[in-house]
Amino acid sequence: MNSRIKKIATGMFDRFRNRKITEAELTQAESKAKNLGGYVGDFKLLIAMCKDAITGKFKMDSWNLSIIIGTIIYVVSPVDAIPDFIAVGGWLDDVAIVAYAIRKLSEEIERYKIERLGLQTNK
Repeated sequence: MNSRIKKIATGMFDRFRNRKITEAELTQAESKAKNLGGYVGDFKLLIAMCKDAITGKFKMDSWNLSIIIGTIIYVVSPVDAIPDFIAVGGWLDDVAIVAYAIRKLSEEIERYKIERLGLQTNK
């Protein structure tokens, strides 16, 4: 992983540890998911995990929730490392942040798939 992306991600997740996310931000995230290439499904899963954690349907620790919230806010924010209006490159940093979050949350994602979605995973 690029050390710059890792530094951005870690700082962002720490900043969002206690931040609340709004329904409007979640809706905006769902509409922007299409720009994430092969990570569309993973990002939508993070959004579902966030919604279920907020409503109490899925329990996760605050650090893992902050990773999800930070990732969602980074994707919906027009101000990030590479602004989204820059063709192609504007979404590369968003994809990198989503990929980093997916790696950091791999065990939590597997648990969510089993507990909430009833899916048996390949692990």
